[in-house]
Amino acid sequence: MSRRRTTPSPPRVGRGKVLWLASPLAALFLTASPARADLRMCNQTASKVGISLGYRDTQGWVTEGWWDVAPKGCETLLRGALAARFYYVYAVDYTRGGEWNGRSLMCTRDTEFTIRGVEDCLARGYDRNGFYEVDTGEQKSWTIQLTDPSQPGAP
Repeated sequence: MSRRRTTPSPPRVGRGKVLWLASPLAALFLTASPARADLRMCNQTASKVGISLGYRDTQGWVTEGWWDVAPKGCETLLRGALAARFYYVYAVDYTRGGEWNGRSLMCTRDTEFTIRGVEDCLARGYDRNGFYEVDTGEQKSWTIQLTDPSQPGAP
């Protein structure tokens, strides 16, 4: 897909191997972006991260991934005016291990993907991960700031 960079498989992060787990409130600053109408992710950490995104469109639930976001870099996840209020994110720290996750279970896979539906992930041959919810407040443009909870000044 032209809007997404091709990425290598994210590292497998098993239970007990997560070096740190950031809660959405401690790990993110969510702000409306006054510029272009896009959904963007800015990585404020010192690590390269992999991002997968879930959202509801006119045909139902869809998850997509992986976007590579360099340390201190930003990537556009969706171009144009946002069509939904809620988006869901699952992120993996490629450098140190760990993840940003939440309670909303959605389908993923190790390589680049677009998956329709969030039901029966394992039975359909996909992985299942918890995504955290991002409330854009019905803005047409939004930037998610992904932060490391160990950074000075992080909430």
